[in-house]
Amino acid sequence: MGLSFDGLASGLDTTAIIDALMDVEAIPRTLLSNKSDDRKLVISQLQSLNTALQKLLTSAKDATGATALAQVKATSSDPSVTLVAKPGATAVSTQVVVDRTATAHTVVSRAMTGFTADPLVLTVESASGELVEVRPASSAPAEVARALSAAGAGIVASAVSAGADGSGQALYRLQVTATETGAAAAFRVHLGDAAAVAAGTATDLAGETGAAVVTQGADAQVRLWAGTAAEQVVTSPKNTFTEMFAGVDVTVSKADTAPVTVSVAADPAARAKAAGDLVGQVAAALSGIAKGSAATTPTGAGGTTTLGVFTGDSTVRALRQALTDAVQLPIDGVSPSTIGISVDRYGALSFDEKKFLAALETDPAAAGALFAGVAARVQEVSDQYSDKYDGLLTARITGQQSEVSRMSDQLERWDLRLDQRRATLERTYASLETMLSRLQAQSSYLTSQLASLPSNSDGGSS
Repeated sequence: MGLSFDGLASGLDTTAIIDALMDVEAIPRTLLSNKSDDRKLVISQLQSLNTALQKLLTSAKDATGATALAQVKATSSDPSVTLVAKPGATAVSTQVVVDRTATAHTVVSRAMTGFTADPLVLTVESASGELVEVRPASSAPAEVARALSAAGAGIVASAVSAGADGSGQALYRLQVTATETGAAAAFRVHLGDAAAVAAGTATDLAGETGAAVVTQGADAQVRLWAGTAAEQVVTSPKNTFTEMFAGVDVTVSKADTAPVTVSVAADPAARAKAAGDLVGQVAAALSGIAKGSAATTPTGAGGTTTLGVFTGDSTVRALRQALTDAVQLPIDGVSPSTIGISVDRYGALSFDEKKFLAALETDPAAAGALFAGVAARVQEVSDQYSDKYDGLLTARITGQQSEVSRMSDQLERWDLRLDQRRATLERTYASLETMLSRLQAQSSYLTSQLASLPSNSDGGSS
């Protein structure tokens, strides 16, 4: 940045004069910039509203399903038996006896320094008879364990230190465990290839002296209605019995001869919460629109009324009316207020939990159908306005963004014009200073020349 010296000839503060002139020149640019900032604020608020509508759309879609108000509570008399009940699960109360939990098949080899076969081939036989040959890179127990684990045979193996033999050499055992529990995941590891297994000449790793089947793979087993003529045995390869009852998964963690009471029943509190959550989301959206549409009036004299970001926005106003209608207009002649959903005279949406619970107790099917109808209308409105392709609010946001983009282009052109105008003014005032400097120099020169001229005197000798 170069140095500038103002008014050396004229004595004027040319920088201040140029700045003042530029402030006047920039007034349209400032107004346009303020307008752009206002539009950006509107866009931000519209995007926030659109995000809230998309969340509301998801919630309303869930609330229109058959199980929207079918929350249930599952209980067990013993923590070793737990239940997970899906919405709409069948109500039930019964006792189960856990005979055993599911176990993973595990075998341990005899203690050894390594395998003697060369080349070494092992074959894993599944419970269904499928054979997988494994050819380790060496006979070292650790390498054999790695190869077994990587064979894709549903097992994991590890080499476990087992002390030392009489000559001081380190001994190891192979522990091989099924990756899944249950009888179907049981296996055998044979020393020999698949042909030897088929011929019956291969050696079962667990059958050698000093080896053992540590855990036999077994299914979990429970009994329903134990001790009665209707006693029923239920098994599962895992400790979770999926859909033991309709919509109910039961998980066991220990065997016990004592019966455990399990029950599933309707959960009115959870149902009321589900309904209240959706109504709360709608209420929050309406409240946000109301706040964004309200004008702020000054309390003192001389103040300026400030309009809300949504004031005068016909799209937002129509959205507010559509959401209000969705939650308050009757469905098949029945008002949503009968299940506790109501809008007061100020437009505030509220949910009366006690009234909702009373409606559920009186006629759960009718109350559920009415709530689902309200949710369906909320879903329709939310989708109509927030759809990412042709939503009305989405189009409004896109329009505002296009306008801001045009303003941005205009501001860039204004900046260029103002820069050119400042440069012109700076050249003009620089030329003025130069001309004044020359004139001053000429004036000084003429003054000095005039001062040097001889003066005529009237006094002379006679």
